[in-house]
Amino acid sequence: MAGIGVRLNRIYEKNTLTSNLVGIGYSVVITVAPMIFVILAIFCMQIVLDVSKCGYAARELFACTVLYIFIFSMLMASPFNSVFSRYMSDIIFEERYEDIMPCFYVGMLMNTGFGALFGIPFCVREYLVSNVSGLYVFTSYCGYLALILVFYAMLYLSICKDYPKISFFFAVGMILTVILSAVFVYVFHMEKTYAMLLALTIGFLLIACLETALIRSYFRENSGRYRLIFHYFVRFWKLVLTNFLYTLGLYIHNFVFWTTNLRMVVAKSFVCVTSYDMATCLAMFTNISASMIFISRVEMHFHERYKLYSEAVIGGRNMDIQLTKNRMFRQMGEELSSLVRIQFFVSIIVYFICVILLPAFGFGGLVLKIYPCLAAGYFVLFIMYATVIFLYYFNDLTGSLITAGSFCLITLLMSILATHLPELWYGIGVLSGSIISWSIAYFRIKWLEQNLDEHTFCRGSMLQAGKGKKPSAKVFDRYAKDEVS
Repeated sequence: MAGIGVRLNRIYEKNTLTSNLVGIGYSVVITVAPMIFVILAIFCMQIVLDVSKCGYAARELFACTVLYIFIFSMLMASPFNSVFSRYMSDIIFEERYEDIMPCFYVGMLMNTGFGALFGIPFCVREYLVSNVSGLYVFTSYCGYLALILVFYAMLYLSICKDYPKISFFFAVGMILTVILSAVFVYVFHMEKTYAMLLALTIGFLLIACLETALIRSYFRENSGRYRLIFHYFVRFWKLVLTNFLYTLGLYIHNFVFWTTNLRMVVAKSFVCVTSYDMATCLAMFTNISASMIFISRVEMHFHERYKLYSEAVIGGRNMDIQLTKNRMFRQMGEELSSLVRIQFFVSIIVYFICVILLPAFGFGGLVLKIYPCLAAGYFVLFIMYATVIFLYYFNDLTGSLITAGSFCLITLLMSILATHLPELWYGIGVLSGSIISWSIAYFRIKWLEQNLDEHTFCRGSMLQAGKGKKPSAKVFDRYAKDEVS
């Protein structure tokens, strides 16, 4: 991640208004631009095709289909991609670039295989119990698999620091999506919502193809060693659970409310709660700038302190190790404090803008009742995930797993309780889970600070591990007896 920090430092060191705007723009490009392009594409398609004149059932079916495609593609990709990221980082560090493509192909097979396996039963049920055409179901299934591939290929380009190209590919794919939707409707006279879904699917496929082509252009050699990656899943099983539980925790409160009387069933298959889901989306966007702030500040400040500490560990004196360690943790505290302080003011401003302007666009009533508690919850949630990233820095997989597990479990339990509370407290599940898990991560970091020497120097082994009968623990006899021949 150091390359991003170098570029941001070069931008901000000019200390002018223009350079600050450029730095903010670059931060947006490397963080949330892909998501913004997708949202803008859907919004433009609705305007260009005048979707408001379509039937209510068709519009809700399209909205629920897109919602399910995004949620479950992220859930399917989350257990695997964290391990692939770790494996990629290790082989790049060891300069074994010929092992990257075997990892890429194995990961592609695992992601699409498991995604297809879990997606088929739902699509079969949707086709059998609803009046949705088989072509519509098949197109949505293809869009779901295409988005899994997009998320998977993004992982490799992110490790290669090609964030601008990721955003560029999304821009190209979503521009094509809007153009194709208009062609499908006005030239081929397709039904509008199906034309939007088909165009979106083609756009995702194009993005996945562009990303894959770029990866193949970077890494042309193939060692053929496909089995190495599977050892990482055994070795880093905590990383698998951590990423899955965190991703599940992001949506588990929605799943809880989908079981309440507020739910709306579309085509006898899709379940959603429009007011709660919309409030969740608004809460996420209220605090999404935390990702930009965190990446920018960590890349510009903390990463350098972490690098100096690592160099001191490799070949420095004990005094150098202690000095760089203290500076590193002090910088970490400053980054977390700055993130909380800056994001608090940003969230307050965005919150008031939403409360004032959203009623004019038809978003009021129950949505704005649920929104405040969820906004507070997502504020703490993004801060909590920043602490998890710091735990990753120190390879504390146990601490990160405990944090993610507590977040998912407490969010689930408190969301069940929230279904019996007034609407104002519907978001208490996310807020409670985020606060408690952030507290766990914070005290885990404090524990790491006190025990970092042991955590760093006492985790290795002088002997190679193996299987077999354990040898005797006796090294020598203190009083050896002379043998009498």
